[in-house]
Amino acid sequence: MEYIHKIKSPVGLLVVSSDGQNISGLWMEGQKYFARTLEKDVLEQNLPIFENVREWLDIYFSGREPDFMPPLIPKGSSFQQSIWNNLRKIPYGQTTTYGELAKQFALENKGKCSSARAVGTAVGHNPISILIPCHRVIGKNGSLTGYAGGIDTKIKLLQLEGINDIKHS
Repeated sequence: MEYIHKIKSPVGLLVVSSDGQNISGLWMEGQKYFARTLEKDVLEQNLPIFENVREWLDIYFSGREPDFMPPLIPKGSSFQQSIWNNLRKIPYGQTTTYGELAKQFALENKGKCSSARAVGTAVGHNPISILIPCHRVIGKNGSLTGYAGGIDTKIKLLQLEGINDIKHS
């Protein structure tokens, strides 16, 4: 069984999903790929794991870096999982590029190459927005590129983390 819970936030209504123990999804209502990995049968219920996420989000949206992470279990291919794991390594208040993520993937996978475009597709399909910080990925020239939650939301999240030197593409 998969459970969902809705949380109001400064970037709009968030829909969070869980298997009861781990977070499997976090989407901004109306975002691209909204609830793509959500099972057909879900039960809306407030579970302790959702309170854990709410606490994390409260800290995050107050402009501070949370010192804990709820358990996450994103659904995706092994390539996507690898990219999402690397997204989790991007420090709060910092950014990286799609190209750098592709290089990191190659280093971790015995030189197996991946294009920045393939990395971008994996980043764009991240099912756990904000907690897995895909908003911290920018273009190679420092410009903002697509974000499933919208560029305005990406800007808001980056500025919340103190990143203000961003360019529109």
